[in-house]
Amino acid sequence: MISTERTRTIPARQSRVWDVLADFDRLAVWADNADHTCWLDEPADDGRMVGRARRVQAGRVVLVETITVWEPPDRLAYDLGGLPPVVKSAVNEWRLDADPAGGDRTIVTLATHVDCGPRPPQQLVARLVGNRLAKASDVMLAGLADHLAATHTSDSKGTPT
Repeated sequence: MISTERTRTIPARQSRVWDVLADFDRLAVWADNADHTCWLDEPADDGRMVGRARRVQAGRVVLVETITVWEPPDRLAYDLGGLPPVVKSAVNEWRLDADPAGGDRTIVTLATHVDCGPRPPQQLVARLVGNRLAKASDVMLAGLADHLAATHTSDSKGTPT
């Protein structure tokens, strides 16, 4: 398995950052590399999020992202389905940590884990796919920061407060 991480410090409280990520079906509102997103299922009666899935349209690529970890306000992970068959599994994992320096800042880490198999050619493909997904992570982190800056005097859904 190949893993890449991207980290960015965002000038917003951890709860505000989580609120944006937790609005899982609205990724296209703030991520420039997502053209359209929507839920593929109905919410569970008990409010459980693990197992829920969204559809992400990015150009001609369609992904199905299924939540595997939901730990508010610290951690969110989801499987990436719809990648080429050579990719056995791919997971994005968001981690949010309050800035130890204090203030209303959050250290946001987006880790991507890609498994294409154990053989050297498979590891090479995993590294290439991981690098491509890391570039997408950079775009998502920048979009998240820009969205939170633009809604600084708004709630997480962009509604003026």
